[in-house]
This record gives sequence, structure tokens and C-alpha cells, in this order.
Amino acid sequence: MSAAQAPIGRRAGGLAQGALARLGPVVLAVLLWQWAALAAGSPFFPPPGRIAGRVAELWFSEPLLTERFWQDAGPSVLRALTGWLAGAAFGVVVGLAAGLWKAAAGYVDPPVNFLRSLPKPAIVPVFLLVFGSGDLMRIGLITFGCVWPVLLNTMQGVRSVDPMYLETARAFHIPPRTQLLRVVIPAALPKIFAGMRVTLSLSLILMVLSEWLLADHGLGHFLITAQRTFEILDVWAAIVLLGLLGYLLNVLFLAAERRVLRSRPS
Repeated sequence: MSAAQAPIGRRAGGLAQGALARLGPVVLAVLLWQWAALAAGSPFFPPPGRIAGRVAELWFSEPLLTERFWQDAGPSVLRALTGWLAGAAFGVVVGLAAGLWKAAAGYVDPPVNFLRSLPKPAIVPVFLLVFGSGDLMRIGLITFGCVWPVLLNTMQGVRSVDPMYLETARAFHIPPRTQLLRVVIPAALPKIFAGMRVTLSLSLILMVLSEWLLADHGLGHFLITAQRTFEILDVWAAIVLLGLLGYLLNVLFLAAERRVLRSRPS
């Protein structure tokens, strides 16, 4: 091997070892699950092989995705992402205002600390009364749950900006709008993205919760219907699909986060 090829070989070996280190615990957990399920022989604890087969049969048996996948997962993911984006947008705007102006923070902190402490299932009846039983209620519930982590992280990110940066910007008579776009927001972006990443998984949880009530399609409806009819294998299949969707959304979000943070001004 030439001297130029040696670093490439070491990098490839390092990547392979990293992939093995990440996948090893997962493979071990699945094997233990398979062994424990077969040993127990319980109809309520099926082995992962049967669950994977049911997932493929329901949603992945056609060349790529079945029609049922779009009927079950499509509306659910759309509701989750819509509520997540709406909550993140509102949280960033209010968080920026409360972080920049102390007077606004005095008005924002008390209601935020009160509302974010409310259990989300307890809010469902209120949203049902106000918005009815349609998608507006479901998206509203997801939005309500996703606002608070993003808002608090944005406030903390804005308040943690080095005062020297702001003083330097004011000394050079940089307009407030430019200070916000070129100094404050880039400095607060890591914390904003951290809050958005937390709420991305929360949006899926709230999506399932909202679809348990008066829904006629979606993964939450599929899950609660399978539970009520004692289709245990379908319950596990829905849980696995939700996990796969959450993992995929997280991977896509991390890729976008790395790209944005890498391109932000220093």
C-alpha cells in the first residue's frame, strides 16, 4: 500500500469500527429479545422476527411502500411535522423577543412556566372543545406541546450571547436588524436546534395521543384499534414503525443541523 493510500485505509477502518460500535448493541439487544420472546412463548411478547415480518407485510411489501403506508403514516407524519414547525416558529419568535428585551421577559416567563408544566393529556379535552375533533385540534395540540422547549432554549441562547459582540456591533453603528440576523441568531442557533430536536420526538408522541381520539386514520388510530381488538402483533408493528419514523426524522434533522451550523458566520 502506498503512503497516499494508507490514510484512506485507516479512515475506512475507523469508519467500519465506528459503525460496528453503533450497531453492535442494537444487534445484541435484538438477539436477546428474540431469545427471551421464544423462551417465554407469550402471545403478548412476540419475537422481533415476527414483528419485522408484519411490518413488511403491512407497509413495505410492495416495491417500496404500500398504499396502506400512505394511509396510515402519511397523515400522521404530516400532522406531526406541521405542528412541530408551527410550534418551533412561534417559540423562536417569542424567545427572541423575550431574550432581547428584559421587559418582555418579565411578561413571558410566568405564563410560559405555568403552561409548559401542564400535562399534555389534560389539555386534550380543552382542545376538543375549542377546535373540534378534526386535524386542527391535532395540529394545535402538537404545536402547543412543541412551543415551550424551543421558546426556553431560544431565550437561553439569546441571553448567553457574549455582550462584547453586541457592544462591538453598537460601536460600529450596525443597525439592530443586522445585529439580530448576523450576531444574535447565529450565536443562539445551537440552543435553538437543541430545543427543536427535543420537540421533534415530542411531536410524534403528541401525534399518537391526538389520533387516539375520534380519528379514523393515522398511526395513532391504527395502534389504538389494534389494542382494542387484541391484535397484539399489529400493536408491536405500529410501535416499531413509529420508532423507525422517529429515527429517520432525527437523522434528517441532524444532517440539516450540521449543514446550517457549519455555514453560519463565525
